[in-house]
Amino acid sequence: VQLVESGGGLVQAGGSLRLSCAASESIFPITSMGWYRQAPGKQRELVATITSDGNTHYADSVKGRFTISRDNAENTVYLLMNSLKPGDTAVYYCFAEVPPYDYWGQGTQVTVSS
Repeated sequence: VQLVESGGGLVQAGGSLRLSCAASESIFPITSMGWYRQAPGKQRELVATITSDGNTHYADSVKGRFTISRDNAENTVYLLMNSLKPGDTAVYYCFAEVPPYDYWGQGTQVTVSS
């Protein structure tokens, strides 16, 4: 397993969760890392990305609520999710870009109750 995610779970609306994704040392050199999510019956959508030099990008739906960060020394990316809404309920997938390849985590469930 090359990407290991953790931190998902059940939370009430307005609450917070922090997701983590650790990449194995064999995945090198990583350019961008980030998160996608997929809700039941919907397509997978980009949530947030971060480059190796710290440039970030967020989906409009999470701007101001989610914060992505990265520890390059530990090959780990984090997603802090605040002010969660029921619409954020989905399986969250971590990815790492090692051109020309993409690596994916197994997914972690985030459920936000109203």
